[in-house]
Amino acid sequence: MANPNQERNPSTSSLPLISSTSRSSSSGTSGSTSTSSTMHRATGRIAVSNRNNPNTGIYNEQVLTLLFRFLNWDPQTLCSTACTSRRHRAVAERILFYELCVSRAPRLVSAILATPVNALPHGIGGSAPRLPGGWPALAKILLYCCGCTPSLFFALSNPMPGHFTAVTRFSKTSGKSFLIRRCSGDVLYVSDPCEHASPPGEEHDLGVYRGVFGGFVRSRTRACLIGRNAELEVHIRCPYCGARVWSMTAAGLVPRSAATRLGSLEDGLEYFVCVNGHLHGSCWLTPLSSSNDDGNSEDDGSSERQSDEIGTP
Repeated sequence: MANPNQERNPSTSSLPLISSTSRSSSSGTSGSTSTSSTMHRATGRIAVSNRNNPNTGIYNEQVLTLLFRFLNWDPQTLCSTACTSRRHRAVAERILFYELCVSRAPRLVSAILATPVNALPHGIGGSAPRLPGGWPALAKILLYCCGCTPSLFFALSNPMPGHFTAVTRFSKTSGKSFLIRRCSGDVLYVSDPCEHASPPGEEHDLGVYRGVFGGFVRSRTRACLIGRNAELEVHIRCPYCGARVWSMTAAGLVPRSAATRLGSLEDGLEYFVCVNGHLHGSCWLTPLSSSNDDGNSEDDGSSERQSDEIGTP
């Protein structure tokens, strides 16, 4: 027979549990929040878990990251998910768009962050590195052609709407063609022009291109714009981040090599750079002769290691 005076000290793991659900409400309000509590009979310890924890289920950052990694970072699905709730949007802006950019253009992200590709941080369990303009804007640059609207130095009868692109190549070597000699040390990635059929009343096809600077705040291009007292455009905004832009044509910072790289007339292009270092522009494309194709083939091969080809799945 057990001694009734003997002290009982069983392990807490073998003790029966009491589960209860409690409701708490604020005074003067009709809303309530459900919580679940678990209590050991002997110890009296109570563990309370909130059923409305924002970091559980589909709102969990790791769950969302693994889900979109399985979907190969489909941009349209990611954009749709970010529009469903504020929590999804916050996770997408803080982590998911960064992971999308790394998966699509690792060399470009590496150059922008001045970090080796194999040392790029991962957003799981924390926040992505800071980037002027934000990672959603960079993801949009990689995957979206912004179209074209008329401007002071580029006449167009009707605006051209934007669209998702199937495949786009961004090249650091191409970016050097858009920099004057004084600014040749800046890091700039520029895409191949997205070709659009000639609009009604126009003779040539329309080319739309976009790009991004690395370390734009410390770049010589920005220093030149400020040194020349270049004015920010009043009616034009960056189509990727919404910031104000400079016209490189108005500032006199468009080198002749830009038209050569694009296959355009020297007076048939214009591009803008926003305060966050995003570039977008348009040009009138001229038909390339066989000699132009032969001359460009060697240069394209030499820039292969400094380019990223981005496409939608």
